[in-house]
Amino acid sequence: MSYKLKRILEKIVCEKAPGPSPTFTIFHILRAIELIAQKPIGRSKLAEELKLGPGAIRTLIERLKAAKLITISKAGCTLTSKGLGFWKEYKSIFEEKTEIEANELAIANYNFAILVKNSGHKIKSGVEQRDAAIIAGAKGATTIVMKHGRLLIPAVSEDVDRDFPQAASQISDLLKPRENDVVIVASADDPSKAEYGVLAAAWTLINE
Repeated sequence: MSYKLKRILEKIVCEKAPGPSPTFTIFHILRAIELIAQKPIGRSKLAEELKLGPGAIRTLIERLKAAKLITISKAGCTLTSKGLGFWKEYKSIFEEKTEIEANELAIANYNFAILVKNSGHKIKSGVEQRDAAIIAGAKGATTIVMKHGRLLIPAVSEDVDRDFPQAASQISDLLKPRENDVVIVASADDPSKAEYGVLAAAWTLINE
């Protein structure tokens, strides 16, 4: 994702306005755009999906509209051409995000995995991604890199297929990583926390 679009998201969250500070994050915005990209969606349904209160969802929608990312009609919120361009660029980097079943790397009841394209060279130990996921509400996260045609976990496993076969099979089947791609798996006892956790972990790979 370009620095310009990253700045758009940060501005939507950090913009000063009368009243209390908004209780949503960049990851709520990313999830909102993902939902709106699928089909027009009303305010109440969006609030339910994002687990946000009426005040927060009102502010989020107003700011997306002010940023010219969405329009609002009787059908609900719809992406503008600018919003569609944002979504296309987002998907060119975060190619796939999916809920996955329990496996050897899962540490809670709900698990989400995300594929970040061509970012393996940015991974050090995976601790930064784990910590970001925990701050966002997940119990933890595991960072997996495709290197020389093999899935590995820094400082943990040089061969995920051998050491964690169930997890490796799920990752290969659902996300289909290629050379230098990164897969992050986040776990939580609540599905929304697992999903926001994996988004937060992936966000650490977006450089200015």
